Formats: sequence, C-alpha cells, structure tokens
Amino acid sequence: MIDKRVASAAEAVSDIFDSATIMFGGFGEAGSPIELIHALIDQGATNLTMISNNCGSGQVGLAALLKAGRVSKVICSFPRTANSTVFPELYRSGRTKLELVPQGTLAERIRAGGAGIPAFYTPSAVGTPLAEGKECREFGGRKYLLEHGLRADFSLIKGRVADTHGNILYNKTARNFGPPMAMAGKVTIVQVAEVVEPGKLDPESIVTPGIFVDRVVAIANPAHESELVEAGASYP
Repeated sequence: MIDKRVASAAEAVSDIFDSATIMFGGFGEAGSPIELIHALIDQGATNLTMISNNCGSGQVGLAALLKAGRVSKVICSFPRTANSTVFPELYRSGRTKLELVPQGTLAERIRAGGAGIPAFYTPSAVGTPLAEGKECREFGGRKYLLEHGLRADFSLIKGRVADTHGNILYNKTARNFGPPMAMAGKVTIVQVAEVVEPGKLDPESIVTPGIFVDRVVAIANPAHESELVEAGASYP
C-alpha cells in the first residue's frame, strides 16, 4: 500500500542538497511551511535558490533561512514587507541576488513549469526595468514579454489535511501557491496538521492529488508566523 508519511520534518528534508532550487508555499504567513523551513535550517543545505511570494518576516521561517546565509538567490514578488528585517540588508550588501517577478507572472511561471510549458507571453512589466533583456513581441497591437516556466528540485508546502496517499486539502486561502508548486517540484514535501487513511477525504474536495506529492509529515500544532514575530522569536 502507498504510504507517503515520514516521521518528522527533519527526515522529510534530509536529502535536500547544496545549490538546490526550492519553492516555498505561502502568501505572507498564510500557508508558510515554517516547520519544514526550520528543519531545513537545521539540515544545513546552502547556496540555495529560493522561489517564493515573499522573503519572510522577523527572524523566523524564510527570514531565518536567509539570515542563516543559506540562500544565494531569491525569485519572488514581495522581497520587502513591513516586518522584513533580513533580506533588505542581504540584498544591499550583495550577499543575496534578487530576481523580482510581478506576482501574477510568478504564479503563471510556476504553473507553466508544473504543466510542462517552457515559456509564455505576458503584457506584465512591458516598459519597465523588469523587461530588460527579455524578448518582446507584439500581438494584436499590444506588446508582450516572453517569460519562462519555473521548476524546482524541491517544493515545500503546507496543507490542512492529507491522506497517506498524499492527497491534500488546504485551509481556505492558505492554499495560494501550494497547488502549482506541488506540480512544479521534482520532489514535493507537504506538512499538514492531520493525516488520515485513504477514503476519508471526499474525492471532490481534494485540491492537490497525491500523484504530485512525494512526502507528507504531520505537524499537529504548526506555528503561526505572526505570533512568533510579535513575540520577538528567532530561529534557531
């Protein structure tokens, strides 16, 4: 019988290697797999390329991964938010590179990568510095830029509940980048609050089918980034 459960977050990320490209789910706090990220910090992989919506807050989660010096390049839409204290300094000092991508374009690049689409055209960013070096073509009297699909060696995402086959349900809008990232990762690792036996989930409600998931780890009481930031927590 298929059983994709692993015993711990540490085991789930144990084979992530140096210089890997990793997608991290989440839109700000919502859907951020904090326990998997912290386990990755403990694991020690470095020179990583991070693909995410943002760069984290405070001194936990993605911000902690950046602070630990493990990320050499970030591909994201919102590198700085109200509580961003780590990435701006890393970027200004040249220690971490940034590829800034409009959010809709980022979502479509991830979706395209997961669907096997190598590239597509979009009008987003035409006429801005983000268009520099990109192919521009005109369709129907409007200019479009060529953007390439994104793939990752690993995708780390967060769901609400999964079955042992890896079928995933999310907590409302916390699904955000999770489904397309699950498709775009060569190895997809999901943390959920609960794991159930096959047949317990309504097939019509499943968002991410288990075929896109490689490992599932149960984190019964996941941390909330905003609470950690408010408390002044840092990791490690």
